[in-house]
Amino acid sequence: MSAQDILVLGETKQGAPSDITLELAACARQLAAQTGGQAVVVLLGPEGKQAAVHVVGADRVLVIDDDALASYMPEPYVAVLSHLLESGKPRALLAGSTSVGLDVAPLLAARLNVPIIGGCQKIEAADGTLKVTASFCAGKMLADLEVSATPAVLVVLPGSYRAAAEGAAPQVETIRSPVPLEPGPVRFEQMILPAVADVDITQQDVLVAVGRGIQQQENLALAEELAEVLGGAVCASRPIVDQGWLPLTRQVGKSGMTVKPKLYLALGISGAPEHLEGIKGANLIIAVNTDPKAPIFDVAQYGVQQDLLDFAPALIETLRASKSEAV
Repeated sequence: MSAQDILVLGETKQGAPSDITLELAACARQLAAQTGGQAVVVLLGPEGKQAAVHVVGADRVLVIDDDALASYMPEPYVAVLSHLLESGKPRALLAGSTSVGLDVAPLLAARLNVPIIGGCQKIEAADGTLKVTASFCAGKMLADLEVSATPAVLVVLPGSYRAAAEGAAPQVETIRSPVPLEPGPVRFEQMILPAVADVDITQQDVLVAVGRGIQQQENLALAEELAEVLGGAVCASRPIVDQGWLPLTRQVGKSGMTVKPKLYLALGISGAPEHLEGIKGANLIIAVNTDPKAPIFDVAQYGVQQDLLDFAPALIETLRASKSEAV
């Protein structure tokens, strides 16, 4: 590892790299091209061996295969990463703004007395410094920062970078832990998996999202019908979920899911910063809202100023007619 390399704290899920890991690998590759180094993803635990070859975008994947890392616990993770940063002295460590990343990154920065920046949305390297755009106040404000100290710990928001669609398989190296690993005061007891949802909205190409403009629960049937015609699924902003009209697994935003559909049709959603944070990865956003000043229009490629209860039936009729003509 060199002083120009960009290190990534990778995460796995059932033997595969998580979405945030692939996004961070793409970010690291861009930065490494600017620093003249390599994008190196670190996977901690035996499961990393299976996931390593699928980390598209990375130059190298370093798997730390140790039984003490089989389940996430903060102290062993920090011990290994501290050693890698002190011995390899990379330019930066990227971690996702996830439960693991938010747990490990502050502990790591405190142990090594190095700078840490959370809420990173954009990172560039130039003239020996890292230039970072980070959000704070729940996404309502942005700050432009420069970091010259090495290594910097940067916590990146999901959806800030798009994972590489394809690329050469990374060079994979598997080693045992370079430092003794002792259990800390926090111990892993049991993994409690959430109930299987009827739809995984993070994997959908088309999403019909509803907000307060849906007015009442009975009108969700209209959104369901539109989603069926489009071949997608229904999701929602937080107020709809808080009402109990849809389960938490359908919530999009900072406190819900980060989605990356090809089409995101937002019906009656004003576009609070917390919601917009969850749809940054969408290819195409179409917004329908009666308020011409709704923030959702600032990020949508197309906008319709109309009541969704008038718009949706007309669109359904048009789409069905189009399909009939095609047959």
